Amino acid sequence: MTCRKHSMTLDLNKMVTESRNPASNNIDTLSTLEVLKIINQEDKKVPIAVEQTLTEIALVIDKVTYAFQHNGRLFYSGADTSGRLGILDASECPPTYSSPRDMVIGLIAGGHQAILQAVENAEDNLQFGDDDLKAFNFNQKDVLVGITASGRTPYVVGAMNYAKTTGATVACISCNSNSEMVNIVNIAIIPIVGPEVITGSPTQHKN
Repeated sequence: MTCRKHSMTLDLNKMVTESRNPASNNIDTLSTLEVLKIINQEDKKVPIAVEQTLTEIALVIDKVTYAFQHNGRLFYSGADTSGRLGILDASECPPTYSSPRDMVIGLIAGGHQAILQAVENAEDNLQFGDDDLKAFNFNQKDVLVGITASGRTPYVVGAMNYAKTTGATVACISCNSNSEMVNIVNIAIIPIVGPEVITGSPTQHKN
């Protein structure tokens, strides 16, 4: 197998999720309580941002419902934390809703090992994303939802590109309106929640 690396050069400064949060510029000088107040204040922006995407969320739900009614499945694709969130939702469906275990499937870059421990470079490979979908015989009856805060994770991009070739519905959940994924998907759910409270490295923020 030939591994395809993602070589697209991006200006991270233009991405909301990669910028510094002015509310926490001096967070390292504050007391614990003051830090918590900042985080809590920033968290309050999330439901407001989600409210702006309800139309798109409803569209995805309707597509997934149709897929379930016609022997299709819902797939989540993500890396690191984003991938784990998809797996968490998928794993809760059988005990909560008595759904078949193969109806909602969560895929994470690096496979099962990556659920508990980061697998270096797995998220940077386009080929791994479509390979994982092929292993489940992903087809036009299914729905793929890519989850990535930045909207540029190569593993997820690879999965989305493959899913599009099958004629399936492809959606994404991202927090950057100008991300690469917006140009791939059928439906984009983009809650603009602003930059993270704690600024990390670019490699940590790809997901």
